[in-house]
Order: sequence, then C-alpha cells, then structure tokens
Amino acid sequence: MASDPAMAASMEGDIRRRFWVALALTLPLVLLSGTVPGIPPLIRAPAANWIGFVLATPVVWWCGWMFLAGTVAALRRRTLDMSVLIATGVLAAYVASVYLTVIRDPATYYDAAAMLVTFVLFGHWMEMKSRRRTTDALRALFALVPPSARVLRNGQEVNVATSTVVVGDLLRLRPGDKISVDGELVAGDTDVDESLVTGESAPIHKTPGASLVGGSINVSGAVTMRATKVGNDTVLAQIAALVQRAQNSKAPGQRLADKAAGVLVVVAVGAGVATFAAWTISGAPFLKALTFAISAVVIACPDALGLATPTAVAIGTGLGAKHNILIKDAATLEGLCRVRTVVFDKTGTITEGRPTVTDIEPTPGGNADELLRTAAAAAAQSTHPLSAAIARAATDKGLAPGFSATAVQNVPGMGITARVNGTTLALGNAALLEREQIDLGALRFAGDALAARGRSLTYVAVGGQALGVIGVTDAIRPTSAAAIRDLASLGVTSVLLSGDATVTVERVAKEVGIARVFAEVRPEQKADYVQRLQREGQVTAMVGDGVNDAPALAQADIGIAIGAGTDVAIQAAEVVLMKSDPADVAHAIRLSRATVRKMKQNLAWAAVYNVLAIPVAAGAFYHSLGWILVPQISALLMSGSSIFVAVNAVSLRRARI
Repeated sequence: MASDPAMAASMEGDIRRRFWVALALTLPLVLLSGTVPGIPPLIRAPAANWIGFVLATPVVWWCGWMFLAGTVAALRRRTLDMSVLIATGVLAAYVASVYLTVIRDPATYYDAAAMLVTFVLFGHWMEMKSRRRTTDALRALFALVPPSARVLRNGQEVNVATSTVVVGDLLRLRPGDKISVDGELVAGDTDVDESLVTGESAPIHKTPGASLVGGSINVSGAVTMRATKVGNDTVLAQIAALVQRAQNSKAPGQRLADKAAGVLVVVAVGAGVATFAAWTISGAPFLKALTFAISAVVIACPDALGLATPTAVAIGTGLGAKHNILIKDAATLEGLCRVRTVVFDKTGTITEGRPTVTDIEPTPGGNADELLRTAAAAAAQSTHPLSAAIARAATDKGLAPGFSATAVQNVPGMGITARVNGTTLALGNAALLEREQIDLGALRFAGDALAARGRSLTYVAVGGQALGVIGVTDAIRPTSAAAIRDLASLGVTSVLLSGDATVTVERVAKEVGIARVFAEVRPEQKADYVQRLQREGQVTAMVGDGVNDAPALAQADIGIAIGAGTDVAIQAAEVVLMKSDPADVAHAIRLSRATVRKMKQNLAWAAVYNVLAIPVAAGAFYHSLGWILVPQISALLMSGSSIFVAVNAVSLRRARI
C-alpha cells in the first residue's frame, strides 16, 4: 500500500517540474512573438525564429514527452486517445514552425506549441493535486497506527515493530495506547475511541470477544487483545485500497470521453487539412491558410474532455471516504445516481442486529431498576441471547448485582433457575413460571401487551413470587426511520427483506415507514427477490450485513454493505458504509448525483466548446465578421476550457451530501 501513494507523489512531482520548466520557457517565447497586445516583438526574424526554436524544443520534447510517448503507445495498440489528440496539436504547431524557420519565413507558431504543452501540464497537475488530497488523508490514517506494539512472548511484554506482528499474537494495551493491528479483546474491558473508522466521537465500551480496529485508541482499561488481521488485511489498509481502486478506475462517462477523443483526432486532423485546402483553393496566401489550419488543429485538442470525469471521480470518492462511505470504483459512483429502489435487510441493517432490552414492567409497587438488577444476577451466568441482553442492559445502567447467583440450571426451551440469597430465582418464559407453579396474575396482561408489540418476553420470579416481565427485541436503529424518509425525498422507494416472521417484519416496516415487505424469505431466496424487482424495471441497491446477504448484494445493481457486517458481505458489495448507518445510503446516492452532475456539466462544456470553436478557428467567420484566431489564442482558449472543467470539478467539495 505504501508504494502507491509514493508513486503518485513522484508522478505529481514530475509533472509539476515539467510544468514550471515549460512555463519558464514559454513566457519569453510569448514576449518574443508579439502576441501580447501592446508589446511589440523584442527581436525580429530570422533571429527571433531561431530563439523560438531553442526555447520551444525542450518544452515540446522534454516537458511534453509524456504526451508524445503516450501517442506512440496508443498507435502501437492501434487506438486513438487523448495523448494522440494533444500530440497532434503540439506537433502541428511545432513542425510547421520549424519548416517556416528553415525557409526563413518571419511567422512561426513556437509559442502556440509551447503554450499548449504548458496549459495541458497545468490541467493534469491540478487533477493529480485533487487526487493527492485524498491520498494524503489516507496516509494520515496510516500515521495513526503506532510503529511498535507491546507483544506477550513467553509471558513477558516485548516491544516489537508493528510490521512484525503476526495473526495470533497476544498484545497488551494500556490506557491511552493506539491499537497496532485489528484484533479481538481477550481479557479485560475498556472504552475504545474508533472515530477514525465510525466517525463517532463517543468511545465504545468493549468486553472480551469484541473486535478492535487498528489505529483506534484504547481509552480506559489495561487489556489484552489477540491479533486477527495484520498488514494489508486490516480495516485501514482495506479503506485505502478501496479509495485508490476507485480513483484509478474509469467511469462509463470517462470511457465515452476516451472514445470521443479517438473521433476528435480524426476531426482535428481533418479540420486542419480541410481548412488548409479550402483557404488555398480560395486563393489565400500560404501563410494565412497555414495559420487557420494550425489554429483549427490546436483548438480541437479538448484536454478538458480528458479532465472532465477523472477529476470529478477523484474528488467524489475522496468526499465519500471523508464521510465514511467507501465506493469501490468509478462505475459504482456513477451508477448510484440511477438507483430507484433500495432493498434493506432487516436484522443488523434497519435493526441493531442483537437483542436489546426495550421494556421493563415490574409488578405493582415494584421497582424497574431492582427488577433488572435481580434478573441480571442470573442472566450473567447464561449464554442465551436474551440473557445476554438483560446482563448488558444492567451493565449499561450501572446496576451491578450486589449478590451472586449459584446453582444455575438451564431449563431447555423455558429459561434458567438459580439460587439467590437463599431463595429460588426463575428467569424465562411463561411456561417456566407455570412449571414452577408461580401465578402470573395481572402480569400476564402486561406480557400480552408487550408480545403484541413484537417483544420477546422474559419473566422474573423470586421465592415463588412474580416480580415482573422484561421485553426484549432487536431494536430499530435510531436513524432508520429518518433514513427511509430521506430516501423518499430523493424519489427512492424502500423495500424491507427478511427471513423473520411476517408479523415481526411488518411491525418493523411500519415503525420506519417502509410500505413494501418481503418476509419469511430463506437466505438462498434473497437474490431471487432482488431479481424480481429488477424484472419490474427497478434499478436496485441491496443493503445488508450478513453472509446470507452476499448473493443478494451481488445480484443487485449496486450492493451496499454495512461496515460492521461480515467480510463476505463487504467483499460482495460495491459500497461499504463504515458507520453502519442506514442514513448513509441516501448520502451515497446524493454524492453520486452531485458527482455525475459535475461530470455531465464538464463533458457538455468540453464537447460544445470544441464544436463551436473549430469553425471559428478555421476562419469560417473571417470574411463575414472579421474573426480570426491565431494559434496562440487558440491554445489560450483551449486552456481556458480545461481550467473551467478543473474548477467546476473542485467545486464538488462544497456539495452537501
């Protein structure tokens, strides 16, 4: 990974040096030529011509070598691309000037050839600078990873280079340490600042078994972790790889521009030949015919067309990464704008993906906190998901039990029993309390009301008396409802897809505002349902987080993975939402639309500009309006088009997504 940013920086430095050399040699050329209004030629021909030759030759053959070499490579592949178009304009002006110098004609176009190289280099330098800003941000991420790690070797802490850490190593972390590699917490609990990945500033509490991201900060506890991913497999390395892959890929619009460049090579050469022939046939002097011909060829060089989409793509993908939206390639960035239907998996996408305590209903006169504290004493001894949710809720509220549960017994399909302070505690469903001959009384009505709202019920009883009921559900993410409304404002329809029971899925859909639901769908059927929507003519995006979502993610026109999901889901998707926030789906679509809008503006400008400029440069309006564009002015106007395109693309940074 490190070599790519270094190579990009080296290439940018090379283009920058060539630009400054070209500019330093072009300025005296322009002053010598008398092109600047109000400044007469400082030196007359033929001396001026030979000085022009000396100044222009290094500009064309060294500063502009990348375009000449690119032309040779393109011709060997039997293709016509932007390099061929640029080289055609440059060499037409340069070769014609050499010929005029040899025959001792006072008029030459060395300054036009030099200006063309200088302006094109400037445009490419600006494009590379926009790319480098994102690359620098990625390198800053890598700088967050400490150079060394504290590894346990033979029971002793040893400081080693981060690059030597291998999967399976045990690492010790102290408060304030930066985490070296991705891993899993194996001993102790702590708070971790993962804002570099999630964008959330609040530290996240981690307990054994929780995942840790390299580059994040261990805030509070002294803990031990096990390395699970190192080197290019870490989250940070994958983020950098995704962004670089996107910036180096070509959008469909760019491929269209490349094809247009091939046509414009023919148009440029044809325009030059036709212009020279037409003026010669009309009886114009050789120099006038040549001037119009060179102007037509120079202005037909649409460097703006070559900058139109890659600059917008570089800025768009960088802006997405800044907002924790990773887009894998330029085609995806462009394709997102066409999405009209978003299919959401329910569990882990619209919902949190884990059971969460949502309701605590004690019996009349009881206390909700005491009910939760008592339940947690036994729940902490169980691995059942509902018990884990109860234990986690008590911990989050700081309700540590002042007593411990003993003689914990699992009752299959019902719950658990235990001894607490010398009495029997029962924690489970209504069947468990009936088995223990405990009367639910009025608590049954509270339980029925919670069940009607889709809650899973856990009753709590101590000493043969029911204390209350706890409602547990897979809680809906706080941002889900707003995300659906945001998509609707963009004209995008949302669909909920899940393998859960219809009543549960419909309840979740109603709460977040989704009208269309596919429930009780087996994992292998999810892709079929996405395909059904595509057959209806819908351009679809699928949002999911699990292994069973991977086929549907691959089937959809755009696959979007929640960042907290599985590696399989992330590999199958084209977009990764690192904050695991469904609201970022609308943000990604809005980013795509803003980027594509800039692409279309740039392509339209570059194409229309050239179509209108070539006839003017060729002298079509010379007799009627007296319009004439000398090659130097043509080069200046061509550069103005490129600068407009670059500035327009850079304005994308201000887009509100």
